[in-house]
Amino acid sequence: MNSSNITLAALCALTLVSGPAFSQSADAIYSGGDIITINDAAPSAEALAVKDGKIIAVGTKDEVLKTKGDGTKMVDLGGKTLLPGFIDGHGHLSMVGVQAASANLLPAPDGEGNSIATLQKLLKEWSAKNPKGLGGSGWIVGFGYDDSQLSDQRVPTRDDLDAVSKDVPVMIIHQSGHVGSVNSKLLEVAGITAASEDPAGGVIRRRDGSKEPDGRLEEMAFIGVAFKLFGGFSPDTQLSLIKAGIGLYTQFGYTTAEEGRASGDNIKYESAAAEAGELDIDVVAYPDIQMAALSIRPPWHSRGYKGRFRIGGAKLSLDGSPQAKTAWLTKPYHVPPAGQGADYVGYPAIKDDAKVNELIDKCFANNWQVLVHCNGDAAGDQLIRAVRAATEKHGPGDRRTVMIHAQTVREDQLDAMKELGITPSFFAMHTFYWGDWHNDSVLGPERAARISPAVSALKRGMKFNQHHDAPVALPSSIIILHSQVNRVTRTGKILGPEQRVSVMDALKSITINAAWTHFEEANKGSLETGKVADLVILDKNPLKIEPMALKDLQVLETIKEGKTVYSLK
Repeated sequence: MNSSNITLAALCALTLVSGPAFSQSADAIYSGGDIITINDAAPSAEALAVKDGKIIAVGTKDEVLKTKGDGTKMVDLGGKTLLPGFIDGHGHLSMVGVQAASANLLPAPDGEGNSIATLQKLLKEWSAKNPKGLGGSGWIVGFGYDDSQLSDQRVPTRDDLDAVSKDVPVMIIHQSGHVGSVNSKLLEVAGITAASEDPAGGVIRRRDGSKEPDGRLEEMAFIGVAFKLFGGFSPDTQLSLIKAGIGLYTQFGYTTAEEGRASGDNIKYESAAAEAGELDIDVVAYPDIQMAALSIRPPWHSRGYKGRFRIGGAKLSLDGSPQAKTAWLTKPYHVPPAGQGADYVGYPAIKDDAKVNELIDKCFANNWQVLVHCNGDAAGDQLIRAVRAATEKHGPGDRRTVMIHAQTVREDQLDAMKELGITPSFFAMHTFYWGDWHNDSVLGPERAARISPAVSALKRGMKFNQHHDAPVALPSSIIILHSQVNRVTRTGKILGPEQRVSVMDALKSITINAAWTHFEEANKGSLETGKVADLVILDKNPLKIEPMALKDLQVLETIKEGKTVYSLK
């Protein structure tokens, strides 16, 4: 391309206005503030026009004003900043609804849960306000405790929860979502006794010196109990939880949410909500391939939304959580959890490589995109082996397999991932929430400094997204930006300064890159003519403030297809 053609292309990219776009007047025109397009060809603009839920013009104010008609609403940004709506790289919408409806056990700064005594108080207070229990179940449920932040420095047991109630089932969910604790009544209801065997991919913790359960449940042992609760909710409760989850998402500027490990019930109720027109934002679901593979079928399994819902592919989980010390590592934990030896490396969700290979092969054979949970590098090795085998069998293709979390991924693994087309979805929020814990107890300084190594991916020219994994953390786009740009822990330490990314790369990770991960980059993720008018307004321009001020950004308004779905006012 010669220089004159380059200049012409750049001019066209700046205005991004086509002739047909002017055939009808805009519904709304936004101007009067910074507009960050996340479009490398034209990274900023003076104005943007919307018609029928789509962007019809973006560029100079003079050009965009050509779309103004008698009924056009002129929106003055008043110096605020307009960006594309944020896209969920990985989260669990229905569980966000559970989080919103349960007792808040999160530690500071998101809650008050910094001691077992406080957890007990919060549970009792919640129970007094919710005498019918969560969703009418009769269960007392709390979400978000984190033993790394408890002054007691231990996991609550059945005895601690019996102090809340001996007559009503009590369940508390760890902030990771991978483990939890229950009281004696709930052990009884679940049929878990000294004679119960550990389920595959899970552990029932026992009292010292006996086989008697102590109330602590890990991975599949906990998930099995939790599903007894969630599967019993009425349709009305299911809908209310979906809407509560969406409400929390929109507060943080999200216009697309993910149901990142969907059950058959999730699909049933979210598709029903879509048909009833109850979804304010798009929801893309990935059913658990071991429990809900039958859900992955038309019409919901599609690249296009129906009533703002679709199934994007499958989800597979290969290990647990590093902060709960259940992730599967190749080298031992820095400080092993209580009752484990110095050689403890966590454990796989699926021990048999042949089974993992079979599941990945099933996805490739059916042309299903697959998102694979791998926190530990041993789990990452297992995924890479499976994808390599499936690729050799089925040939290369644009499958966009995603390694969810990829927190302890090694440099050699990133090389293999690039070769095989495996995209990392990083979880940099860990650097803030659990950075000190990883440094001092989970991984040790060397491995902790490389957690979620986004710069290593950038150096290889790899796309990546960043996620919140809500309800593991609040679905905070702001903390996602802050954590990957600054990598500052709760105590103010910088964890791996060489892995800090630019603000623009951070913004791309929750806009265009997240859209690409879901095969939606043609319609979302940047402000360009023809794309949906999914927008977010922030109080300040993240590109123009000090990096440490990112954590103080506020979402003022979230706009889905041209209509406001959240406003701070």
